[in-house]
Amino acid sequence: MSQDLESKRWLTAIKRGSLSVPARQALLDRQILPGDAVFDYGCGRGEDVHALRNMGCDATGWDPFYKPDVQLKPAPVVLITYVLNVIEDPAERQRTLQRAWKLTDRVLIVSARLTWEKSKVNGQEFGDGLLTRRKTFQHLYGTNELRTYVEEITGVRAVSASPGIIYAFKTDSDRLNYLARRIVTDEQWLASSDTTTAVAALMDHVERRGRPPRLEEMPLHTAQLLAHLRPSEVHRLVRESADAAKVEEGAKRTTLNTLLFLAVELFNGRGPFTSLPLTVQLDIRAFFSSYKEACRRADRLLLKLREDAYIRGAMNASAVGKLTPTALYVHRRAVERMPTVLRLYEHCASIAAGRPQAWTVVKLFHRGRAVSWLDYPEFDRDPHPRLLTSYQVDLETFETSHHSYEHRDNRPLLHRKHEFLHPDDPDAPKFQRLTESEVKADLYAHPHLIGTEKGWESELMRCGRALRGHRLVRARG
Repeated sequence: MSQDLESKRWLTAIKRGSLSVPARQALLDRQILPGDAVFDYGCGRGEDVHALRNMGCDATGWDPFYKPDVQLKPAPVVLITYVLNVIEDPAERQRTLQRAWKLTDRVLIVSARLTWEKSKVNGQEFGDGLLTRRKTFQHLYGTNELRTYVEEITGVRAVSASPGIIYAFKTDSDRLNYLARRIVTDEQWLASSDTTTAVAALMDHVERRGRPPRLEEMPLHTAQLLAHLRPSEVHRLVRESADAAKVEEGAKRTTLNTLLFLAVELFNGRGPFTSLPLTVQLDIRAFFSSYKEACRRADRLLLKLREDAYIRGAMNASAVGKLTPTALYVHRRAVERMPTVLRLYEHCASIAAGRPQAWTVVKLFHRGRAVSWLDYPEFDRDPHPRLLTSYQVDLETFETSHHSYEHRDNRPLLHRKHEFLHPDDPDAPKFQRLTESEVKADLYAHPHLIGTEKGWESELMRCGRALRGHRLVRARG
């Protein structure tokens, strides 16, 4: 610490009363599980430590001001949460990250405040950051800057879990397991209590995956219930009990998911076949002639992201989403129903700059390569939900931008909500009926007016209409 500066870093340790955003993200991503040993390096007041202990984790924390006597010890998961941004000395900042990395056995979770928060920091420029009136220091990171910095210090490929939250894994296998879980999100097995329900869970998995699983892929309890079955008996059960059409559909879906994974893996750094998750290895053996052939097809898919005409064609062919002259908008419930190249488009952006925790609609630009995640918290309840935040990443420059609309008096809002969803979404018919009644009432006669709150209210008044939930009624008076 600079003696001339006398930075009061401990003042930045705020009281939250709940888990920090990075710890919550790690729980959502299954990087922290009950029973895991977690070490919080620079834990502040120790609130994450206490919360994780209450959740069944073996959590401890060290802090130079609040917990200086705690022994530093290695752990599978190490948190370094909003520490780097309060260190005014770049050399000390680097040493701090290096120490945290040395303590890490499996994954280091790094978080820092980002440049878009500058308006919240009242201070003067000092060094490579800001010095506040309270004598605290803040170095605000660009999203790409933080990931690059972690990669330089740790020497490994890092992944942006969310804006301002970076995962650095000790092994490629752990990194690829994480990427695989982000891409294939429906790999839950049905609960099994006896042999009959275990066989039902097996059939369900076969129909979704398109192939019989190995014993090592199953949950332990299910594997124990089915351990007496020989491979030939499993194949006989599949032939007799599994729905052939569902198995074929599952095989197609798994093939596309495997290509998507391998393309994302190349974007983030491809490893040898043996470093892949076991399930991916078995998928490649089942649905491709070789790992080389699978990689070649995935590479072609990744190259397609550069072709505007191909991307626009995929958007035109997509069964989901609202296509405008500039972009395709898709609700998060329908994202996995997009063509594979568009799913790859969104995944590459999320790996590079982090997908925000709160978002409702993703916007994929078809000219240039940029992705925005838009948050409409009241999408399901409000017939015309208001935009709360937007977060955008430019895949050509990796520049990011964040905007909040919370305090604006004329926020953007949505129309034709059914178009953002897949037609088989349970809410789509209700939303479509509202759209049809609004079109009939002439409310969409002036499209340039209705995109904001005030413009929409004026059109409702002009047409003498009001909304009651998702019903359009005549306005009184």
